Amino acid sequence: MDDGTPALRLFALLEHIARTDRLVTLTELVAETGLPKPTVHRMLGQLEGAGLLDRQGDGRRYGAGGRLRVFAEDLLSHGTHHAARHAVLRHLVDEIGETCNLTAPAGPEVVYLDRVETPEPLRFALRPGSRVPVHCSASGKLILAFLPAAQRRKILTAAPLKAFTARTRTDPDALEAELDQVRRDGFALDDEEFLPGLVCAAVPVPRGPGEDPVASRVRQCVALQAPVVRVSVERAVQLVPVLRQAAERIARVEAD
Repeated sequence: MDDGTPALRLFALLEHIARTDRLVTLTELVAETGLPKPTVHRMLGQLEGAGLLDRQGDGRRYGAGGRLRVFAEDLLSHGTHHAARHAVLRHLVDEIGETCNLTAPAGPEVVYLDRVETPEPLRFALRPGSRVPVHCSASGKLILAFLPAAQRRKILTAAPLKAFTARTRTDPDALEAELDQVRRDGFALDDEEFLPGLVCAAVPVPRGPGEDPVASRVRQCVALQAPVVRVSVERAVQLVPVLRQAAERIARVEAD
């Protein structure tokens, strides 16, 4: 069990114990993980001291601690929140017939928080957790457009912008001009700029139900993703009002 940093090794041991679904002893964990006995003993002491594990029965066996159980309960309650948000995306995909994502900024990239695939056989496989560049994705350009000018410029000029396709804008000044238009429109497009044949449109999720979605920085986006053979850029623009309705519903879920 080699998971890099000490914190990750502790988490890996905790994860191993959770998967075991029984009380475990120090000797069993040494055999199962391949770690030295003093190392496992020290790690168990740290996890027990943090309330994540408890020694039970005869004092030799370890099981989930109170703090870990509360953590699990919190995750389950937030699972209901995720399910409601996912249902909004599912309804959106049923309505427009194309893949839709919920995205958020992640440094110089955009991360997919959630995703519902189109039932169509022709589609682009990008899973939740995938990351795409800010400068050539619809969500990324929307996020950039509503950053303070100095911060936006720093991101665009920190390093040369990579051309992913022949349509990718790599000139910061040209991209700045497009971002000005994005600010005015309140939505952004990706016209085969990240992947050949892929068209995207993104709208911001309001910070609260009924609030102006672009009154401040964009924290989340609802995005449509489709092959250009099915959805043209013009068609993507026509679908923006539908995306905005879904974004408003997600804002209500986030507010609950």
